[in-house]
Amino acid sequence: MTHYHTLRVILGDQLNAAHSWFRQKDEGVLYLIAELHPEATYVKHHVQKLCAFFLAMERFADGLTNAGHRVCYLTLDETVNKKSDEIAPQSHEQVMLSIAAQHQISRIELQRPDEYRVLQHYQAFIDRHESDNESALSVSMVDSEHFLLPYDDIPHYFKPSATVRMENFYRKMRQRFNILMTDEKQPEGGQWNYDSANRNKLKAQDLAAIPEPLCFQHDVTSILTRLERHQITSIGKAHTSLLWPVTSQNALLLLDYFCEHLLPNFGRFQDSMTSKTPHSWSLYHSRLSFAINCKLISPKHVIKAAMNAYSENDEIDIAQIEGFVRQILGWREYVRGMYWVNMPNYQEQNALNAERALPSYFWTGDTKMHCLSSAIGQSLDYAYAHHIQRLMVTGNFCMLTEIQPAQVDEWYLGIYVDALEWVELPNTRGMSQFADGGWIASKPYAASGSYIQKMSDYCGSCHYKVKEKTGELACPLNSLYWNFMVKHRERLAKNPRIGMIYGNWDKQSDAQKHAVLDRANWCLEHLDDL
Repeated sequence: MTHYHTLRVILGDQLNAAHSWFRQKDEGVLYLIAELHPEATYVKHHVQKLCAFFLAMERFADGLTNAGHRVCYLTLDETVNKKSDEIAPQSHEQVMLSIAAQHQISRIELQRPDEYRVLQHYQAFIDRHESDNESALSVSMVDSEHFLLPYDDIPHYFKPSATVRMENFYRKMRQRFNILMTDEKQPEGGQWNYDSANRNKLKAQDLAAIPEPLCFQHDVTSILTRLERHQITSIGKAHTSLLWPVTSQNALLLLDYFCEHLLPNFGRFQDSMTSKTPHSWSLYHSRLSFAINCKLISPKHVIKAAMNAYSENDEIDIAQIEGFVRQILGWREYVRGMYWVNMPNYQEQNALNAERALPSYFWTGDTKMHCLSSAIGQSLDYAYAHHIQRLMVTGNFCMLTEIQPAQVDEWYLGIYVDALEWVELPNTRGMSQFADGGWIASKPYAASGSYIQKMSDYCGSCHYKVKEKTGELACPLNSLYWNFMVKHRERLAKNPRIGMIYGNWDKQSDAQKHAVLDRANWCLEHLDDL
């Protein structure tokens, strides 16, 4: 039996080959990467998400081994307790302690996790061994060395239970890291934000120009078999060939492809939606979020590559690059800060008192609403949807129909390949559901069918009529929108961004108002039938 002095633990979202841990080889250090039943089942994950994480972990372990490090990789088969009549899944702590005892290890080192629940487990683990005078095991934790904003700096930018606007944070980050800034410390191009130039709808002539997405072909047959053997329940469509990047090399190829073929049109079409092309699911989006979130590639490298492409390619204008930088340097770092400064309080927020159950078609896509069936169906097929599909289709619908935020969180956290709680929770509960009452969003992102029609081609082939507010064929979003706005008028009318909308409602006759609200009530009472 080989003896080691240190066990270093790597989680599935800590696949950072550039971490300082790996700068030197030490035969006394053993790296542990483990497939864990609790992590595979704490929510019902998309099967492609499970495959992507497990394969990325396995490939990362292989890479460390090839680089000369000592690695222990455990599959689901090895992280169960087989000593009793029943096969019982082991916790992460049990696995760590078992490996430490097996190799007579006296020290365990951890990387700070990105999720609150895991950090709590880690901290309790550390505290127990610090307080145990008889324990021969020391446990410590280091930074993951991934994010641009250091963890200890988060309190300087964010305050608990307080409104922090992303735009203000984003400008500070641009200044701090000198990105898209002039020598005179002004924003390049003369303005900070080009979002108004990035709201184009895809027209018929634009569809044929959409590039084919770069997809990988990773055989995950053995992982699918393992998931079935261990009765890990999942959602979504399973494929024996996985399209997502699972190595740093894959991520770099996807980044290069994005910079060359997609970035020139990323901004202008980033909010668009269509169902009329084989590439409807991918469009001009980078699809790097899984690779970045499990740390196969760093946000700093992604921004640098995009900036280099911008400087070398005249087809990439300021609106395209700014829109992309805002997603990585601004939004991604922002939601992380909002998450950590507000946990665990954030996961209890339900400012609008939403309590309805999630309709059954969120698990099947079987609804007559074409926008929903397209967005949900795509999510089930690919474990992916872009930000407007998540915010303004499924998210908007859940807010208007008053779905319990915890159920919305669980669905988003499970179905998307890139979903980890630190990024999912603020986006869902804060941005899309307004359940935090405005800590993140300056207004609820509520929309009627007219928005869907403006930004997509979904409405043309829908069972419902987008122009109608009442009647059995009226688009449900129209009446649900006004029902939401009327119900929350006291809260929302004071908001300068949306207060004027109530003038349109007040102009309607009482009979028209009653008809709209009656249609909304019918929709709410028959959610599963829409």
